[in-house]
Amino acid sequence: MNIRDFVDLKQFEEILNAWSKATGMATIALDDKGEYISGEIGFTDFCMKYTRGSEEGAKRCLKCDQEGKDVYFCHAGLMDFSKDIVVDGIYFGKIIGGQILPQEPDEEKFREIAGQLGIDPDEYIEALSKIRVSSEESIHAGADLLGIVVNQMVANEYYQYKDKQSNDKVSEGIENVVSYIHNINAYTKNLDKLEKNQKILALNASIESARAGEAGKGFAIVANKVGSLAADFGACNHQIKDELESLTEAVGEITGQKL
Repeated sequence: MNIRDFVDLKQFEEILNAWSKATGMATIALDDKGEYISGEIGFTDFCMKYTRGSEEGAKRCLKCDQEGKDVYFCHAGLMDFSKDIVVDGIYFGKIIGGQILPQEPDEEKFREIAGQLGIDPDEYIEALSKIRVSSEESIHAGADLLGIVVNQMVANEYYQYKDKQSNDKVSEGIENVVSYIHNINAYTKNLDKLEKNQKILALNASIESARAGEAGKGFAIVANKVGSLAADFGACNHQIKDELESLTEAVGEITGQKL
């Protein structure tokens, strides 16, 4: 099952947007196959235009995205985070993001990184100046909050989806039972006819054996057997009707319908 099957992705992205505006951190969500299920929210030029825009920077960023856990420093010196989306032990994807500084940046260090990535240092520092600075404690709290909110939302929608599936299956099962009841009712009408015909046959056989007198003794035995079978058949037919009546009443109580 994919998260797209049951989550309102529009509402999901609204939560990410509101959180990004409140914290100044960027974020994006992926499904269990690593495919994006949201847009790039709050992403900065420092990361997207410059760091990921360079060949070497893109390689290093990809490695961080794949290996980063919880809250961590990325290769470019910013703090990022990765939070798994898990419900009942099922992994549905993750939210990653961050792109924030835990303290005022050391310009010389970032100029050195720019040189390693083949980026103009002055442009890199200009982009860096627009990165929000927040305490490491606040960054951890913000990442944890988003993880809790997203997991709670996904869990709620997952359980609603599962409940609906269960209810649909129950409804389908009840519809099938109702159909079976109608079919059995039709069959019992045929059984009534067979029961009546067997009784008539048994009665006729008894009359004929009586008329035959001594010569009809053997035929009388057959007539008795036919009568016995007719009685057994009738008892079985009535038992089926009783059980069917109980089943019909039970299903009627569940559905609120008179079957």
